[in-house]
Amino acid sequence: MKAVAPERVKGVCCPPAMSMAVAKVDQSVEVLKALADPTRLQMISILKRSSEPVCICDFTAAFDLSQPTISHHMAKLREAGLVDVTKTSTRAYYRPATRLNPKTRSLLATRA
Repeated sequence: MKAVAPERVKGVCCPPAMSMAVAKVDQSVEVLKALADPTRLQMISILKRSSEPVCICDFTAAFDLSQPTISHHMAKLREAGLVDVTKTSTRAYYRPATRLNPKTRSLLATRA
C-alpha cells in the first residue's frame, strides 16, 4: 500500500502550533501597549521608586501635560493592571499594582 502524503497548503511546510492562549496574548498586548508610551513608562518608573503612593497632582506638576491628559495616561495603566489607585474626596493616589503576574513584574524590573 502506498503512503499518502498529507495535503499541503500553498507556501506552508509545517504550520507552527500556537503556544500561548488567546487570553494570555491579549493581556500581554495590553501591558505592552500601556508601557509603549514614553510618558506612561516614566510614570511607572516614578511609582516604582516612590515609597508612598503618588498623587495625580504630582504627576501633573512633573510633566508638561494637562490634568486630563495625565488622568488618561493613568487610566491606561490602570486598565492594563499595572497600577492601583486609592481615591479620597478630592485626590487620587497611585502605586504599582500589588497583584502583578511574575512575568510582568520581571519586565517592569528591567525596563522601568
